[in-house]
Amino acid sequence: MSSRLITGGAENDQDQMVTKRCQPENACAYAVTAIVPCRNELASIESCVLSILGQEQCDGGIEVIVVDGLSDDGTPAILNLLALEYPSLTVFTNPKRTMPTGVNIGIQAARGRYIAIMGAHNRYAPDYLRQGVQVLEETNADNVGGSMICEGRSHVQRAIALAHHSKFSVGGARWHNPDYEGPAETVFGGVYRREVFERIGLFDEEMVRNQDDEFNLRLIQHGGRIWHSPRIRSWYSPRQSLTALFRQYVQYGYWRVRVIQKRKAAASPRRFIPGLFVFLLLALPLAGLWWRVAGWAWVALVLASLISSVAVSLGVAAREGRRFLSTLPIVLRVITSDLT
Repeated sequence: MSSRLITGGAENDQDQMVTKRCQPENACAYAVTAIVPCRNELASIESCVLSILGQEQCDGGIEVIVVDGLSDDGTPAILNLLALEYPSLTVFTNPKRTMPTGVNIGIQAARGRYIAIMGAHNRYAPDYLRQGVQVLEETNADNVGGSMICEGRSHVQRAIALAHHSKFSVGGARWHNPDYEGPAETVFGGVYRREVFERIGLFDEEMVRNQDDEFNLRLIQHGGRIWHSPRIRSWYSPRQSLTALFRQYVQYGYWRVRVIQKRKAAASPRRFIPGLFVFLLLALPLAGLWWRVAGWAWVALVLASLISSVAVSLGVAAREGRRFLSTLPIVLRVITSDLT
């Protein structure tokens, strides 16, 4: 695989980014390459990168590649200082700014036998990468991931965290269950064998969102195997407002449809449920103009949706506190609109 550098180069000199070029002959100089695409992550980038730099060492060592999408909030200055202090950290720029482009820049520059895609909003257990490599070898999988434990400080973040791990809100998606061990359709981030990218290509740069879903579906279609293990642990900070959560899941829903269009398939039948729900919400009232039963079916559908959200919220509130009753029904309705 080519390890040439793809970067914004001189047009981003004002950020004073430290960029280290890797040579093709050093293509497997490390055991693991951890790739962190980011843009405007001032609040979390330092703790994220330090948690990766502090990983327990694998046999062969770990390199960290951060690909910055022309951040303008101070993120480049932090990365610059970290790169000066840690020789194993390389910082590239991503002039296109999008997530899949950033990941692909990192993959093409990577010098590890294994490649881990890691999020800038996460903290990682000290053995995250070591466990990822071990699970890959034990299961003979092509991609492995693990328990992304959602945690929040504010009231809204805590409500989102509760919904994130609810079976009701995620429709049985296995990667949301922190205790699940076994095959999966997709996983958070992922630790991949390097040859996977040589076999099926890089991430689809059209997919501004859901690029990991598209890639993992493509991997499965090519006979690949994905595994989820609770031994691989990280912690995630969710969106800080209901408005930001809504925007996030609107984008997920839109790009979910594009994944299905491009791959001519869905990873699971549940991926069709949100679209079917929206279709019925729109179609039943129109049909009700000519067929009264359709109108009553629409009323029943709306009531069932509302009642189920309130019922689940009551159950969670009974365990976690009544203060979540005002927020959880809204959060559940937003998250169930995608069923990731």
